[in-house]
Amino acid sequence: MENDIRIYVEEMPGQRREIIAPTDMGLSLMEVLKADGYDIQATCGGMALCATCHVEVLSGPALPEPEDAELDMLETLPVVLEGSRLSCQIRLTPRTDGLVVRLAPTGA
Repeated sequence: MENDIRIYVEEMPGQRREIIAPTDMGLSLMEVLKADGYDIQATCGGMALCATCHVEVLSGPALPEPEDAELDMLETLPVVLEGSRLSCQIRLTPRTDGLVVRLAPTGA
């Protein structure tokens, strides 16, 4: 479809799974990952209040800088990686086509 993009989830080093996601529904990366069966708790429902949707952005297009609420929540994590983001705060648009992420390890 013309409004679809491809997101890649690195499940193991060198092994990436492609997800086709629509950009015309205003979905977040968290919503698409959950719908595709990934174990993301998202206990706050996407409000940047729990950090249970933590992902590491490995490569792809430049994303908008995180807002203060996201940065504050990332600071509460025991392990923050260089590409750490909350997937609930990443809106899927045509510009996010080709994004590569890895789910943060449990407890990270």
